[in-house]
Amino acid sequence: MRLRLAAGLVCLALAAPAFAGPWRAEAVNTYGWQFMTPDERIEHQRHMRSFSSYEACKAYQAEHHARMAERARRAGVDLTPRDESGCEQLRARGRLR
Repeated sequence: MRLRLAAGLVCLALAAPAFAGPWRAEAVNTYGWQFMTPDERIEHQRHMRSFSSYEACKAYQAEHHARMAERARRAGVDLTPRDESGCEQLRARGRLR
């Protein structure tokens, strides 16, 4: 019985990426997270989920990064963009064309 339960948990863990939910804005994947209010974070996530084209996503992302870079500059912080942006993550999931 325990062996079957353990095997089931392993299968579930391996299948989890296939059932991943929608993209979530979080501190680990959102440029300038620490400079956003909770309401801005919610709006950013809503906005990112609304795109259907990669180009529109990248245009919004460029504006967002410019705003966050300015806030960081005023706070004396140097922000470094991640190697893979939210737009790339959404495109890899098939959400953007």
